[in-house]
Amino acid sequence: MKHVFLYTDGACSGNPGPGGWGAILRCDGKELELAGGEEETTNNRMELTAVIMGLKKLRFPCEVTVVSDSKYVCDAINQHWLETWVRKKWKKADNKPVLNVDLWEKLLELMKLHKVRFEWIKGHDGHPENERCDRMAVSQYQQYLS
Repeated sequence: MKHVFLYTDGACSGNPGPGGWGAILRCDGKELELAGGEEETTNNRMELTAVIMGLKKLRFPCEVTVVSDSKYVCDAINQHWLETWVRKKWKKADNKPVLNVDLWEKLLELMKLHKVRFEWIKGHDGHPENERCDRMAVSQYQQYLS
């Protein structure tokens, strides 16, 4: 099974507002950059979308290390919140509904295809791939600003 690094970031101008995401897939010395945006979204949706779009690009099962500055995404997996939300029929600990269920469901399906682990890094701290992903995400949402 090939090992892939997936670096991701999401950004928004306002929250909600125009948003963008960027992702870098790296495997065997090769890289692929992906980016996209939406006219009206949230930062968390863009963070999730970056991970989803990166995983969707993989054509066969892989070991994937997702490197993200999103505590929302990384903690949901690493702190097992996602498992609890599913078990509680998409309710959080305070019994309020989980946001972005549509994207969490897509991520869960993709995680069944790959062996995925999530690594949190501090954002805007000089991490080269995180900085690149941030620039891609910002350039995507800027397309929606008048």
